[in-house]
Amino acid sequence: MAKTVEEINEKIKSGKALVLNAEEIIGYVAENGIKNTVKKVDIVTTATFGPMCSSGAFINFGHSDPPIKMQKVWLNDVPAYAGIAAVDAYIGATELSELEDMQYGGAYVIQDLVDSKPIKLRATSYGTDCYPRREIETYITIENVNQAYLFNPRNVYQNYAAATNSSSKSIYTYMGKLLPNIGNVTYSSAGQLSPLLNDPYLRTVGVGTRIFLCGTQGYVSWQGTQNNPDRERHPNGTPLSPASTLALIGDLKKMSSRYLRAATFFGYGITLYVGVGIPIPVIDEEMIEYLKVSDNELFTEIYDYSVQRRNKPSYGRISYGQLKSGFITIKNKKVPTGSLSSYGRALEIANTLKEWIQKGSFLLSNPVSPLPFEEKINVLNILGRDEL
Repeated sequence: MAKTVEEINEKIKSGKALVLNAEEIIGYVAENGIKNTVKKVDIVTTATFGPMCSSGAFINFGHSDPPIKMQKVWLNDVPAYAGIAAVDAYIGATELSELEDMQYGGAYVIQDLVDSKPIKLRATSYGTDCYPRREIETYITIENVNQAYLFNPRNVYQNYAAATNSSSKSIYTYMGKLLPNIGNVTYSSAGQLSPLLNDPYLRTVGVGTRIFLCGTQGYVSWQGTQNNPDRERHPNGTPLSPASTLALIGDLKKMSSRYLRAATFFGYGITLYVGVGIPIPVIDEEMIEYLKVSDNELFTEIYDYSVQRRNKPSYGRISYGQLKSGFITIKNKKVPTGSLSSYGRALEIANTLKEWIQKGSFLLSNPVSPLPFEEKINVLNILGRDEL
């Protein structure tokens, strides 16, 4: 029996909706079967909390007197992009401080804003008749700027490859420190809790989907950059390598640093840990087939990051159940595994979103447009003008 989002929202409003998180649904289906689960369960909450480098924030500072047309902007000595309008800027999470290098950067500025800390704003300009001021230095907080919103071009990867290192020395990557001679394997996914692994064909997730974003309500604004859904898939529908991505947006003024955390990966750079929760409406039996998949039925590839090329050699596929066990075997060697993302924090987000829905403070939204499912990513080759 098919259900609509509108029907589910009416059950939320009346306090009758049955909501489970993506961990709970696995056992529920095993005990009750698919047909009974469709009848009884209305929503499954999914979540992830991990490093999402493609993140940043737009800020409008308001006008000074006399006014300035900001050409270059620094926030706590971190460069922000000001080529938008007179007093708007975008601060990227991975931008480094000009004074502290990898010890501080854009992600830290964003977290400091969320925590209501004072931020030094410095800007320069070439000056115009209508914007005569040529420089300004002052302090701002999130309370005294106008709009401040998180806009993340690429988040919530639908699966992500694991990493190891076959070289004779440690290497430092966006997958963390990789020990020599296949000394460890790192991965970054909530597995069975992960949003897009629970809706692998994006049947319910699209432009306009309302989500949990860093402690407040946010939205899917577009497909994410490097969106690549045309991937080889397991019979259960899940991709076996990085596939779809989402662009996300939300009000920075309402966010919490419990779910938005700056971090430095030694030897690599700065990133932003982002907490995202997405409610999946149980619209039919097909959705239950996807939602019931566990870590033991979700697989990713292990790549050798010591090979500094676009295409890296693979050590095969491994399930998230095996990765989460703490050890796997590569070439007859027992290798420890470690996650860059936090399953515990993801479960907390899934349960928080569940509580919001149960209290009636969070309603589901139908996408206003589906996300593309034929898109492939291009690569950057070194070409002369006449080769295009």
